[in-house]
This record gives sequence, structure tokens and C-alpha cells, in this order.
Amino acid sequence: MAIAKRGSLQDVVDGVPSIAAHLYNNHSGARVYPVVRPEYTNWRDEQRSWRESVCLRDQSYHMSDLYVSGPDAFDLLSSVAINSFKGFVPERAKQLVVCNPEGYVIGTGILFYLEEHEFQLVGRPSANNWVEFQAQAGGYDVDIERDEWSVNDPARPRRVFRYQLRGPLAGQLLEKLTGGRYEPISMFHIGWITIGGHRIRFLAWPGVEGAELFGPYDLAEEVKGTIAEAGEEFGLRLLGSRTYAINGLEQGWIPSPVPAVYTSPELRSFREWLPATSYEATGSLGGSFYSENVEDYYLTPWDLGYGRIVKFDHDFIGKSALEEKAKHPRREKVSLAWNGDDVAGVFTSLFHDGPAKKYIDLPLAQYATWMYDKVLNAKGEMIGLSTFCGYSWSGRTMLSLAMLDEEQAEIGSEVVLVWGEENGGSDKPSVEPHVQTEIRATVCPAPYSDPVRRDREAAIKS
Repeated sequence: MAIAKRGSLQDVVDGVPSIAAHLYNNHSGARVYPVVRPEYTNWRDEQRSWRESVCLRDQSYHMSDLYVSGPDAFDLLSSVAINSFKGFVPERAKQLVVCNPEGYVIGTGILFYLEEHEFQLVGRPSANNWVEFQAQAGGYDVDIERDEWSVNDPARPRRVFRYQLRGPLAGQLLEKLTGGRYEPISMFHIGWITIGGHRIRFLAWPGVEGAELFGPYDLAEEVKGTIAEAGEEFGLRLLGSRTYAINGLEQGWIPSPVPAVYTSPELRSFREWLPATSYEATGSLGGSFYSENVEDYYLTPWDLGYGRIVKFDHDFIGKSALEEKAKHPRREKVSLAWNGDDVAGVFTSLFHDGPAKKYIDLPLAQYATWMYDKVLNAKGEMIGLSTFCGYSWSGRTMLSLAMLDEEQAEIGSEVVLVWGEENGGSDKPSVEPHVQTEIRATVCPAPYSDPVRRDREAAIKS
């Protein structure tokens, strides 16, 4: 079938000397969290709520939804998933990870199995694009419906609202909202709950207290208002867009790896299918790590902490490559707690003449779509990459999620993170002229929060 489109990602790749350099200087800049107010109280107060009381995080706008239905929906999704679909039944959910034929990650998302032959994939557009393309290219008997994130059109209503309630008092709030009829369910199970007379779905997340609520978008404001009123006695805080990503950072989620789609000859038809306005074409690279070879930015499931879910009990794209990668040394996902004195030195440089060090925005320090900073050992040798980064008020530390060579990933060891870009910075509008600096960091577990880590490990084993 003819699937090429005029103005495609392939045109972008063919039209630049280096796709890596093009992405590194792309003007898309920092991550975007549309529609939600930046702050409701202040980001410090809002961060305290998920540790001390309860928070409501409005997730309705910054992710894309792909609805897949039809008799071949299960087989389509299984054919692209590195994880097993054995025992996967309606009213369950799972992390979906999709790879290219060489075993590098294209994207991830949360897959909801809503009804028989009916699925919803929620996340960054890259995994959704891959699934939709495979549905067309493979001739699967499915229907596809897309509900894109609100980055380009904030005023457009979404199909569903999505709220997360988290914190030690979340269970008490849910009991009040349901008149005592709330019963927690197993992790990654989907249940039903009635709030303000409206029956909506909820998802139990691994390793967190609370639930994710979702339902028809026309009920969004009414349901939020009911929750907010009931939550007053529990100290409920609405999370603004400045800080709600920090919750995921503490939990160890790396949300947006570089889609590994730019080079494989086998993916040329996919690149021709993707428009030049796609997420893959318009995203930006940033950080102290720079390479002219875009494949140096590709990540494996183990890099992202998904090695435990790789299952070879079914046929899927990338299976042979991952079977080979599983035999060799790999990198391990960790948290890095940045040295406070070194971070303070970055801010001190703002008050002296001459080039300053790269500004650290608080609480979320991302200044590109895909962040890649070099991590060095005591000898100055590069031992890994640091990605998603921001400030944890509860931990009173700058944190980042990194992937280190296995032999260098010992908890408690000290490493050095290189902060800032080479040669004074790239052309991204989010980057000012600056000088690179080294920041010491301590290797910590991912998730960084001890209670979250214990609960998630228990959920994985169950």
C-alpha cells in the first residue's frame, strides 16, 4: 500500500547533513505541559502534599491517547510489545514498551485493556505512532482513533479527563468521596468508582498511595470540583504544571527517550509515513553529551529500567536483537542526587561578570525534549548518561535519572555530572551562552523514595 506522505520525517533526515545536529539545535526547546496552571499555591507547598497529605494531578492534557479496537487489536499490540501478554485480560493495564528491529526503544506508554478487543494507549506520541503504522502496514483488522495531546491546540476538548490522587491521605479522601464504598484494588488493575453520582474508572498504580481516575471529558470540571471540595479537610493540593513532573522523577520514570527511528533501513517506510511535523521530527536534544551519530542516543529497555519486563515468550519486533543484547553487559538505571554546594555554585555564577554556568530552572530543569548529560567517574571516564532532572523539595536535592555501566552503578558511590552544553551552547532558544561545569552526585536507587521503591518491588514480585 502507499503510505508515504509529502513532507515526511524521511525528508527531514535527507535534508540535513546530520540529523543529530539538527535535533540538537531544534527550536522546540523545553518540555511542554499545556493547559494546567503553572502553580495553584506554590510548587514547594504542592510537592509536600504527595508526601504529607494528598494531591490531585491533572494528567488530561500532556499525553496523547491512541484507541485501538477490533478483532486483531490484541495480536497487533502483542506483536510490538517487548513484554508478555500472557494473562492480560480486560480491566487490566501495563507499561507498554516498543522497540525497533535492532532492539532500541521507540517509545513507551501505559496500555489500558478496557473491554474485549478495546485498548487505550496513553503516553508520548512516539509509541502511538509506531502502533498505528504497524496496524496499517500489517493489514490488521483494527480501528484506530487518535486523541492528540493539547500542545498544539490547548482549547480542544479531550475525549477523557485523567486525574491522579496521590499521598498518604488519598485513601481516606477516596473513602469520603464514595461514602465508604472505596475498596483498593491490585496494582495495574482497573476498577469502577462513583464520585458525585458519576461512575468512572480508576487505575491502581504500582508503588503509590492513591489512584488514577478517568472518565468522559464533559464531566471533568464537575468531578474535579467534587474532589477539591471533599479534599479540603485532608489538605488537598492541586498540582501545577511546574511541579507535577517531579512526582514521576522521584518514582524513577524516564518519560521520553529519543525514539530510535532515524537510521534503520528497515524503518524507511515508517519515516516516510511520519510527517515532518511529528514529535520525532520536531523534538530537541540537549545536554552535555553530544554526538554526530544519532544512534548514540538510542536506549535499550535495560537502560530505562525495563529489563525485568522483557519476555521472549512471544514473537515481537526486535526480539532477536534483544535476545542477543541480554547476553552482554548492560547499563543500570539509577537516581543521581546532585551535590548541593556544586548546584549552589551554578547560581552563584549568575552574580559575577563573564559567562555564567547553564541556568538550572526550578523545580524542573529540562530545557530540551530529550536531555542527555555525561556522567564521569573519578578518572574522568564517561560511564553513563543522565536524563530527566529536577528538584525534589522532600529530598532537598536536585535529582536526575541516569543509566550507568553496571560495574559503576554501586549505590552510594560518587560520580560527576557534566552540566551545560559544549562550545557555549546550542541554537535552542532555551539555551543561553554559558560555560560547562562539573557537579558531583551520589548514586542512589531508582525510585529515589524508599517507600515508593519498596512498594513497587513488592508489586513487581506479586
